[in-house]
Amino acid sequence: MISVAIDGPAGAGKSTIARAAAKALDFLYVDTGAMYRAIGLWVRRAGKDTHDGEAVSGCLPGIHLELGYENGVQQVYVNGENVSEAIRTPEASMDASAVSAIPAVREFLLEQQREIARKNNVIMDGRDIGTVVLPHAQVKIFLTASPEERARRRYEELCQKGEQVTYEDVLKDVVQRDHNDTNRAAAPLRQAEDAVLADTTGRSLEESIELIQGLIREKLKGAEA
Repeated sequence: MISVAIDGPAGAGKSTIARAAAKALDFLYVDTGAMYRAIGLWVRRAGKDTHDGEAVSGCLPGIHLELGYENGVQQVYVNGENVSEAIRTPEASMDASAVSAIPAVREFLLEQQREIARKNNVIMDGRDIGTVVLPHAQVKIFLTASPEERARRRYEELCQKGEQVTYEDVLKDVVQRDHNDTNRAAAPLRQAEDAVLADTTGRSLEESIELIQGLIREKLKGAEA
């Protein structure tokens, strides 16, 4: 099986770009960030503090998380409920950042993520795919863009959904998320030594997708040679 690991900060477009690349290459797309968002959502619904490691760990035995696919699009289910839309709010993003810093949560999801990769050709994106989850992936890419660019993209996305937000607040969230992800004790965000850096600042979505697909094909061709 072939594994492609795409890591990078919040708002870099990993999910959209990885999903498009997976479709073009006929690989299975796995959005690990959605898995953390789902746990954060469930913990918040349970009335627990998403920063409280003990409280969050106590919720895990009652969480049955599944990934499904409808028309090639990943769907996330928690205890039978499709939460794919509910996890796409700014609040869910911050909750995901909080629970992902808890070692018990990462352990809870790690084997599930690896098992998917053992059974399928995958493109998996997240914060620690190339460094922790799939350290032996044949292709590793660190996808990034400037904080301002990532905030602009996220702001436009939220506005299109009808959410009442300001660019300044979105930028603040992006910067805070970057700080949380790079400074957490458990599997902090960092570029794997053997990962290719791909900066999409100033590139359109189509140009970014083309860039990543080109990098993947080039790497796979080199691996076959």
